[in-house]
Amino acid sequence: MHSVVISGTGLYQPPHTITNAELVESFNRYVDLQNAQHATEIAAGTREPLQHSSVEFIEKASGIKQRYVLEKSGILDPTRMYPRLQERPDDQLSLMGELAVAASQQALQQAGKTGADIDAVLCAASNMQRAYPAMAVEIQQALGAGGYGFDMNVACSSATFAIEQAVNAVRTGSAKCVLVVNPEITSGHQAWNDRDCHFIFGDVCTAVIVERADTATAADAWEVLGTRLATQFSNNIRNNFGFLNRSEDSDPNARDKTFRQEGRKVFKEVVPIAAAHIEGHLSDLGHAPSAVRRYWLHQANQGMNQLVIKKLAGDASADLAPLILDEFANTASAGSIIAFHKHRADLAAGDVGVICSFGAGYSVGSVVLRKR
Repeated sequence: MHSVVISGTGLYQPPHTITNAELVESFNRYVDLQNAQHATEIAAGTREPLQHSSVEFIEKASGIKQRYVLEKSGILDPTRMYPRLQERPDDQLSLMGELAVAASQQALQQAGKTGADIDAVLCAASNMQRAYPAMAVEIQQALGAGGYGFDMNVACSSATFAIEQAVNAVRTGSAKCVLVVNPEITSGHQAWNDRDCHFIFGDVCTAVIVERADTATAADAWEVLGTRLATQFSNNIRNNFGFLNRSEDSDPNARDKTFRQEGRKVFKEVVPIAAAHIEGHLSDLGHAPSAVRRYWLHQANQGMNQLVIKKLAGDASADLAPLILDEFANTASAGSIIAFHKHRADLAAGDVGVICSFGAGYSVGSVVLRKR
């Protein structure tokens, strides 16, 4: 059994931002158009009028101040309310593949590797651009990697679930160097016309290099002390879009074909699950939560993260558990990896940290690391 390290990370940041003020202005125009269109039903009491959103509401509910997106004009068009993305021919690199390659090249450079050093590619994200061929195999070819690749989806926990698969492959010797990449084009499955969640998501891509400790040459390497995964079924976060929709003769634009959640239930139920999961994982590895130098948590909601950390360590400071969702919003599986990518340089050799993601499923995954 081999010792395993994370030796590099990468981040692709889309070119466009949407501030809360821009989002609210567009959404409120949409509300006014809808209320005017259905004025008769609203006056008759057979339809509830839509309510305006506000910057104050968004920031109080989530802590989000802006988000990055691949395309913004379609999202901000009150007659459309979703991105305008161009379809690419089959002989061109896919949009999701393009993001993945950009983030992966940065991770490879940080780890001191090339595509030829990679012998497994895991593409883990909350949504895949297509059913097949696997996005991972396309990314593998674009990078000049060998071995194998496959896609996997555990919603917002996809990155940590994939890291465990990568760690196990390296530890047992079935691979030497694995790329985990998380291309999250969340703007495509976001309900931009729903006041309760129109502000939640942003687009991004992250990448992580997992390899044998004895082959790592990067100055910044993190020993994997342990990984742990858990799932518990819940309908409180759900998206019914799928390949059987056509056969069901269902409306492809129906509300249930995009992200939806019971936000209050999710907050109430997931916080104790995540906190107990991390505490149990650390305990089995012989570490107290208070001894952890940094927590890189899933970035969905500021209040949720603060409550998880308070349960674990009694302190919810930005130094202990940095937040990136104010700038990036919820980036699904990529959020905890963005936090790790941006907020680890100040830690010293021997410091212990925890990457943890949680979300639909319910699912929760944790990776305990020690800086070499």
